[in-house]
Amino acid sequence: MSEDQKSLKQIIDFRKEKLQKLLDAGVDPYPQKYEPTHFSLDILNDFENLENNDVNVAGRIMSLRKMGKASFFHIQDGKGKIQVFIRRDDVGEENYAHFKLLDMGDYVGVQGYAFKTKMGEKSIHANSITILCKSIRPLPVVKEKEGETFDAFSDKEQRYRNRHLDLIVNPDVRTTFVKRATIIRVLRDHLDNMGFLEVETPVLQPLYGGANARPFTTHHNALDQELYLRIADELYLKRLIIGGIDRVYEIAKDFRNEGMDRNHNPEFTMLEFYWAYADFEDNMNLVEDLIQSVAKNIDALKVTWGEMDIDLSKPFQRRPLLELLREATGEDLTEATDAQMKKICKSNNIEVEENANYGQMLDELMSELVEPNLVQPTFVTDYPKAISPLAKKHRSGNPHLVERFELFIGGAEFANAFTELNDPIDQRDRFESQAQLAKGGDEEAHPVDENFLQAMEIGMPPTGGVGIGVDRLVMLLTGNVTIKDVILFPAMRTEE
Repeated sequence: MSEDQKSLKQIIDFRKEKLQKLLDAGVDPYPQKYEPTHFSLDILNDFENLENNDVNVAGRIMSLRKMGKASFFHIQDGKGKIQVFIRRDDVGEENYAHFKLLDMGDYVGVQGYAFKTKMGEKSIHANSITILCKSIRPLPVVKEKEGETFDAFSDKEQRYRNRHLDLIVNPDVRTTFVKRATIIRVLRDHLDNMGFLEVETPVLQPLYGGANARPFTTHHNALDQELYLRIADELYLKRLIIGGIDRVYEIAKDFRNEGMDRNHNPEFTMLEFYWAYADFEDNMNLVEDLIQSVAKNIDALKVTWGEMDIDLSKPFQRRPLLELLREATGEDLTEATDAQMKKICKSNNIEVEENANYGQMLDELMSELVEPNLVQPTFVTDYPKAISPLAKKHRSGNPHLVERFELFIGGAEFANAFTELNDPIDQRDRFESQAQLAKGGDEEAHPVDENFLQAMEIGMPPTGGVGIGVDRLVMLLTGNVTIKDVILFPAMRTEE
């Protein structure tokens, strides 16, 4: 046992001794209920009206200065922290003795009145104290001076593994997740007000689809059948468009069995919506309005993301993909062969697999040469058909292009959208082309979904569809540069 482990065991044993003393004294350290009348922030913000009035608060002890006949401590509740003054003569000798058995991390209820200390700090003068939970394991060490926190729980990996501790000792983390909830609520409200219907579609699917990604596989015992965790909910939402629900959306957990980095977690949240009789131009306008609406709601129209200053208040730029690639490479890639693409990748020091196809190499060129420069919000439009198996042919008549856009901000992708393909014969041809790529070793190629094709043969109206990465949007609007900081419980490798 290490010295740290020995010390922790000693602390836990000492706290258990205190717990037993409380039990021996007839104190229930884990009561069923308590009814506070105020949050800490309510008292601090409305102190002029509450001073000298009775208040009743509850929270966790975050600092503790025990003295002979009187003591100070801070409690933290769901909205903030407030200081409490407790005196033996006010609560009684027996209750004060019980208080002396408390530690940082314990939950208490405090009944008293609002007052200011001699130092002018807004506080609560306790008339009684109720023990609500005796903690056994200590909190991470946190020191504060003049409102600034030192020695906080700062190890990133431990914070992600122990989010409960992170939320307790790092208040800014809680603020991020409050904003996340607000962002999701505004997204919903915006779409609801436009007449979109929120739905739920299956997470377990007999065939994955709606994106180019590697799925997670599982087995259903009763059905004796292999199933997949969804990589997208697109194909089910399109079935609802076919069924006559003209405006539909889902905020869903999707799962992709791929690498992890600061922008990717294997389990993530997507907003997808589909709009009958609309096209990708309509959806570009809607996405711009949607993001600006959310940003305005949380006062984040101008944000700093890493070292980038981003302005969401101005009209978003719109640039064709192949035009951007031509500027970056000096080449027109519209009809380039695989051999020509490999040569262009090599000349730009981009390594690709030996059997890489046109679409994969185009994606690599885009990722390496174009995306990092798209700092201000930019819709990249008019994608090659080879990498867009679910998008409709471009109305310009160019046989190589489809009506698709992706939104990039700060060098990262935030949205992907199509004028949806609704020609079932064309759709079958594209699925079969993807199947050939799969046979060639492309693990992210789209499978042929016969059930979806049969649904399309019933007839789907002209439709515009969009997918927006919610986690990444939260990252941008809260100034966090890694996805793990906006997911409460991100995926982590199991500790040894």
